[in-house]
Amino acid sequence: MRAGRVLVAVASAAVLTGCVTVNQQQAGPGMMHGRGAGVVRSACTPTVDPSGATVAVMLGDGGMVRRMHGGRAMLRVVPASVEAGTVTLVARNMGLRTHELVVLPLAPGASVGELPQGADGSVDETGSLGEASAPCAEGAGDGLPSGSVGWVTLDLPAGRYEVVCNLPHHYAAGMADELIVADGS
Repeated sequence: MRAGRVLVAVASAAVLTGCVTVNQQQAGPGMMHGRGAGVVRSACTPTVDPSGATVAVMLGDGGMVRRMHGGRAMLRVVPASVEAGTVTLVARNMGLRTHELVVLPLAPGASVGELPQGADGSVDETGSLGEASAPCAEGAGDGLPSGSVGWVTLDLPAGRYEVVCNLPHHYAAGMADELIVADGS
């Protein structure tokens, strides 16, 4: 094979909480000198309430983030604004490390990334409205491994919310973004 072409070698397949995961390796320039980096890619489909809004939350770290966003870690919500009511947040871990998604109310006048942090760079989750940290499932779990998807469906009133990854040092590394929920009336 020629360098520069994307080669996907399926190394293994496994069932992970109701979804199929595949260990993929890509060869080519910039990918660890052609040796490839094992990244698990999830093939599950989130359960989404069709009557509500869906928000994609991209979680990332390492080289991918430095190349795409100039930083060490990232968490991005798309779209950044939805109408009040049923909202499903679908978290996709595009990084190499385990991540999670936690939804916290954002106080009036506060900005994203300003919450007080503990010694491990995480924030107090008191008042959390929900979490997506179970691979290929809804709700809380032990974290989303590389390539996996998790989701949480919430009934959100109008307001501002801080969506964070609250694993040790991830919030401190910049894994937070704002979700604005507008009054739909």
